[in-house]
Amino acid sequence: MKPAATQSAADVYSETCPSRRALELIANKWALLVVPALRRGPVRNNELLRQVGGISQKMLTQTLRELELNGLVVRSDHGTVPPRVDYALTELGASLSKALLAVDRWAEAHHDQLRPASRRTGR
Repeated sequence: MKPAATQSAADVYSETCPSRRALELIANKWALLVVPALRRGPVRNNELLRQVGGISQKMLTQTLRELELNGLVVRSDHGTVPPRVDYALTELGASLSKALLAVDRWAEAHHDQLRPASRRTGR
Protein backbone atom coordinates (compact mmCIF):
# COMPACT_ATOMS: atom_id res chain seq x y z
CA MET A 1 0.00 0.00 0.00
CA LYS A 2 1.31 3.43 -0.96
CA PRO A 3 1.71 6.00 1.86
CA ALA A 4 -0.58 9.04 1.79
CA ALA A 5 0.78 11.91 -0.24
CA THR A 6 2.30 14.65 1.86
CA GLN A 7 2.61 18.26 0.93
CA SER A 8 5.85 18.70 -0.96
CA ALA A 9 8.49 21.14 0.22
CA ALA A 10 8.74 24.55 -1.38
CA ASP A 11 10.94 24.73 -4.46
CA VAL A 12 11.67 28.23 -5.77
CA TYR A 13 12.92 26.72 -9.02
CA SER A 14 9.45 25.38 -9.79
CA GLU A 15 7.33 27.83 -11.76
CA THR A 16 4.26 26.87 -9.73
CA CYS A 17 5.83 27.23 -6.29
CA PRO A 18 4.09 29.86 -4.15
CA SER A 19 7.47 30.81 -2.66
CA ARG A 20 8.11 32.75 -5.87
CA ARG A 21 5.77 35.43 -4.52
CA ALA A 22 8.17 35.94 -1.60
CA LEU A 23 11.06 36.33 -4.03
CA GLU A 24 9.10 38.90 -6.06
CA LEU A 25 8.43 40.91 -2.93
CA ILE A 26 12.05 41.06 -1.78
CA ALA A 27 13.54 41.44 -5.26
CA ASN A 28 12.35 45.05 -5.24
CA LYS A 29 15.41 47.27 -4.71
CA TRP A 30 13.56 49.45 -2.22
CA ALA A 31 12.43 46.48 -0.12
CA LEU A 32 16.07 45.31 -0.10
CA LEU A 33 16.97 48.62 1.53
CA VAL A 34 13.93 49.44 3.67
CA VAL A 35 13.70 46.13 5.52
CA PRO A 36 17.29 46.25 6.87
CA ALA A 37 16.85 49.97 7.66
CA LEU A 38 14.10 48.97 10.12
CA ARG A 39 16.24 46.40 11.93
CA ARG A 40 17.06 48.57 14.97
CA GLY A 41 13.48 49.22 15.95
CA PRO A 42 10.58 51.53 15.15
CA VAL A 43 11.43 54.27 12.64
CA ARG A 44 9.40 57.24 11.51
CA ASN A 45 8.77 57.97 7.85
CA ASN A 46 11.08 60.98 7.59
CA GLU A 47 13.92 59.06 9.20
CA LEU A 48 13.51 56.30 6.61
CA LEU A 49 13.59 58.90 3.84
CA ARG A 50 16.92 60.15 5.19
CA GLN A 51 18.35 56.65 5.67
CA VAL A 52 17.40 55.29 2.26
CA GLY A 53 18.94 57.82 -0.10
CA GLY A 54 17.21 58.29 -3.44
CA ILE A 55 13.81 56.88 -2.48
CA SER A 56 10.86 59.18 -3.12
CA GLN A 57 8.06 59.61 -0.62
CA LYS A 58 5.72 57.86 -3.07
CA MET A 59 8.00 54.81 -3.40
CA LEU A 60 8.62 54.65 0.34
CA THR A 61 4.90 54.71 1.05
CA GLN A 62 4.24 52.07 -1.61
CA THR A 63 7.06 49.84 -0.33
CA LEU A 64 5.95 50.14 3.31
CA ARG A 65 2.34 49.32 2.38
CA GLU A 66 3.42 46.24 0.42
CA LEU A 67 5.65 45.07 3.28
CA GLU A 68 2.83 45.68 5.76
CA LEU A 69 0.28 43.80 3.62
CA ASN A 70 2.66 40.83 3.53
CA GLY A 71 3.21 40.73 7.28
CA LEU A 72 6.81 41.98 7.30
CA VAL A 73 6.21 45.45 8.74
CA VAL A 74 3.79 46.83 11.28
CA ARG A 75 2.59 50.43 11.13
CA SER A 76 1.84 52.14 14.45
CA ASP A 77 -0.25 55.29 14.49
CA HIS A 78 0.09 56.84 17.93
CA GLY A 79 -3.05 58.97 17.47
CA THR A 80 -1.35 62.18 18.49
CA VAL A 81 -1.48 65.73 17.19
CA PRO A 82 0.66 66.34 15.28
CA PRO A 83 0.40 62.83 13.83
CA ARG A 84 3.09 60.36 14.84
CA VAL A 85 3.39 57.15 12.84
CA ASP A 86 6.27 54.72 12.90
CA TYR A 87 7.16 51.44 11.29
CA ALA A 88 8.78 48.35 12.74
CA LEU A 89 9.60 44.87 11.57
CA THR A 90 7.44 41.95 12.58
CA GLU A 91 9.16 38.76 13.71
CA LEU A 92 8.95 37.54 10.12
CA GLY A 93 10.38 40.83 8.85
CA ALA A 94 13.25 40.64 11.36
CA SER A 95 14.19 37.20 10.07
CA LEU A 96 14.21 38.55 6.51
CA SER A 97 16.23 41.59 7.58
CA LYS A 98 19.14 39.38 8.63
CA ALA A 99 19.31 37.81 5.18
CA LEU A 100 18.93 41.12 3.34
CA LEU A 101 21.54 42.83 5.50
CA ALA A 102 24.01 40.15 4.35
CA VAL A 103 23.10 40.94 0.72
CA ASP A 104 23.54 44.68 1.35
CA ARG A 105 26.97 44.10 2.93
CA TRP A 106 27.99 41.85 0.02
CA ALA A 107 27.02 44.61 -2.44
CA GLU A 108 29.06 47.15 -0.49
CA ALA A 109 32.09 44.85 -0.41
CA HIS A 110 31.99 43.78 -4.06
CA HIS A 111 30.44 46.62 -6.07
CA ASP A 112 33.78 47.50 -7.62
CA GLN A 113 34.20 43.96 -8.92
CA LEU A 114 30.89 44.07 -10.78
CA ARG A 115 31.83 45.74 -14.01
CA PRO A 116 29.26 46.55 -16.62
CA ALA A 117 29.25 44.18 -19.58
CA SER A 118 30.15 47.04 -21.90
CA ARG A 119 33.52 47.49 -20.14
CA ARG A 120 34.28 43.77 -20.32
CA THR A 121 33.49 43.51 -24.02
CA GLY A 122 35.04 46.85 -24.99
CA ARG A 123 31.73 48.36 -26.18
